[in-house]
Amino acid sequence: MEADFSEMRNELQSRDALWRRIQLECQQLHTELLKIKEYKNMQEIQIKHQSSCVQITEQLENKNAELLLLAQSQEHQQEELNKIRNHLYREEQAHRSEQERMKTEISDLTEELHQKEITIATIMEKASLLERQLKMELEIKDKLLAKQQLLDFRYKVIKSENTHLKEMV
Repeated sequence: MEADFSEMRNELQSRDALWRRIQLECQQLHTELLKIKEYKNMQEIQIKHQSSCVQITEQLENKNAELLLLAQSQEHQQEELNKIRNHLYREEQAHRSEQERMKTEISDLTEELHQKEITIATIMEKASLLERQLKMELEIKDKLLAKQQLLDFRYKVIKSENTHLKEMV
């Protein structure tokens, strides 16, 4: 997209340069036209020949026709230049709005990531707490199991003694 902008700028500069050359030529032709008019006036005063007047008039008309063509070409070039400028402006605006949209999207995603990181940290904290609680409960259950096994053993011993005592009696 940057290459398109650069190409458009180059074309715009090229057309600007052409426009300036056309204006300079117009000024030169206008100056030449004024000189021709002066020359024509001097010739009319000095020389009374009709043929010279006709020739100068034809040259003047030719120069006028050239000026008209140059003016039309200049208008066409100006229109083209304006179209290119408008197109370039629209492209730059579209590029800027796309950049803004991407910045907003990145900001939103960054915020979402931050929230997820907070959620993960909270879950990890809770998991750690639950793990400690489970370990404590396992320790308590292990102690209770050991007590129960001891009590079972004592019960069997007492039962065995009772059985032995009953047999003795």
